Amino acid sequence: MGLKNSLHNFKEKNKNKKWIPAFNAIHTFLYLPNETTHNGTHIKVADDLKRTMNTVIMAMVPCLIFGMFNAGYQHHLALGEIQAVTGSFFSSEFWTMDNFLIGFWKILPLVIVSYGVGLGIEFIFAIINGHEVEEGYLVTGMLVPLIVPVDIPLWMLAVAVVFGVVIGKEVFGGTGMNILNPALTIRAFLFFAYPTWMSGDKVWVHGAVERDQMIAAGENLDAISGETILGALAQGKEMAYSVSDMFIGFIPGSIGETSTLLILLGGLFLIFSKVGSWRIMLSSALGAIAMGLIFNAVVDAGWITESSKFYGLMSTVWWHHLLIGGFAFGAVFMATDPVTASQTTKGKWIYGFLIGFISILIRVFNPAYPEGVMLAILLMNVFAPTIDHYIVKGNVKKRMKRVKAKVA
Repeated sequence: MGLKNSLHNFKEKNKNKKWIPAFNAIHTFLYLPNETTHNGTHIKVADDLKRTMNTVIMAMVPCLIFGMFNAGYQHHLALGEIQAVTGSFFSSEFWTMDNFLIGFWKILPLVIVSYGVGLGIEFIFAIINGHEVEEGYLVTGMLVPLIVPVDIPLWMLAVAVVFGVVIGKEVFGGTGMNILNPALTIRAFLFFAYPTWMSGDKVWVHGAVERDQMIAAGENLDAISGETILGALAQGKEMAYSVSDMFIGFIPGSIGETSTLLILLGGLFLIFSKVGSWRIMLSSALGAIAMGLIFNAVVDAGWITESSKFYGLMSTVWWHHLLIGGFAFGAVFMATDPVTASQTTKGKWIYGFLIGFISILIRVFNPAYPEGVMLAILLMNVFAPTIDHYIVKGNVKKRMKRVKAKVA
């Protein structure tokens, strides 16, 4: 009742009116939304936008926690202080407090900057424009730390978040009006503005000064230098990890993308809660499989030799593409964004298939940056309305034909 009375006082005093959106944001985060449906509604449900966003966040939390352990694990492994774990998700050498603390203190600032800067901009725009603070950034704020390298400088992340929220969402009218996924817009900005930090050509090691000193002294050089699986394959190197390691997530990579197992569990949770589209997830995988099979057939036919710069990723077993890089994470958590994805049933199949198909195409033919899911999703975000337009137009034509046939 205290908050409700305070809200009433805000509305009564004109001098405080501009701060109502900021107050409402805090109020609805703690309690229920101020606006509810009354008359003339066809469907009444218990959830709202905020709770839908929270469902997506809950699906990503296991990936975040695993990423913290993996950051510490990769640090110790790169320094040669531990032996590589393999085969078991419950390996005691992986789930150690030392690994977690190193990853926690490195990843926590990324989460704080992402939410602090992003929500700050949301509040500013809400106060200036006099509209409610929208909950759309709750998911974006969690996505961003999970899709960037663990060693990205915080100031770069802050600049990218400002760009992504303002240019990727607010200029279109805010949540529900944007045509591009805001989290991927942020990552695209980082990729084009600071490409050397997004190349995936080295493993992060805690304590940059100590690492640089060791490299300068020639100590543990092989242990320090390393790259993601995609970076290694793009350079023609052989696969250095087992299938179980790739599936569980004992591999280097962005914070949330390494564990395909946890991503799949998160995807099932979204499907069960009816928040994520299983059609988009499945069709994305089918598109990636189709492109992978085509490349494998080209290699088997002898059209591409080992001397080709495309051979490493083109010869990768087709289903391995689903386990490496950010494909699984993108297909589950970003391609399914209900605002930027196709809305029609048939359109979702086309939209998802093209994302998977184009992702592997870009991954193979862009050795300088062997990851295509980000660009593929952004590209299909642009074409999603066009896909839906022609699907609806086709359905109208079919119905008109049926009507004419009955009249005749």
